[in-house]
Amino acid sequence: MRTGIFVGSFDPFTLGHFSIVRRALPLFDKLVIGVGVNERKSYMLTTEQRIETIKRLFADEPTVEVKSYNGLTVDFAHSVGAQFIVKGVRSMKDFEYEREQADINRQIGDVETVLLFSEPQLAHISSSMVQELIHFGKDPAPFLPDTSQLPTPQDK
Repeated sequence: MRTGIFVGSFDPFTLGHFSIVRRALPLFDKLVIGVGVNERKSYMLTTEQRIETIKRLFADEPTVEVKSYNGLTVDFAHSVGAQFIVKGVRSMKDFEYEREQADINRQIGDVETVLLFSEPQLAHISSSMVQELIHFGKDPAPFLPDTSQLPTPQDK
């Protein structure tokens, strides 16, 4: 069975993330979306909120699983039996960073990385940009597949 993982903090899960998952689905028998938990980082949404949002978005996809993880991505890949890591690339800066990560993951864990370039109309979208919009009271809906998971600015 060909298994891939798509990992990130997904705080929040954007249209860019959604696009990468949809485009990666035909490549794998199973795709595990790994919601990263890093105790050194603060999040807008709880881990449970992020997981539940993604599960709702892909409820119609039996080949998608959603799990949280902490630690090295390559260790997460091994824990779910994945041979591939799927990464989205928006820019040359992303490409350089992901290439370095791919080299390390292949060397220390024998896991290959599949890079999917963002669709041009989504390349400007990032979770941090959406967080900034929310912080300043702007509507993030045009950048999200489902806005019901987001707190309003007064909830923060």
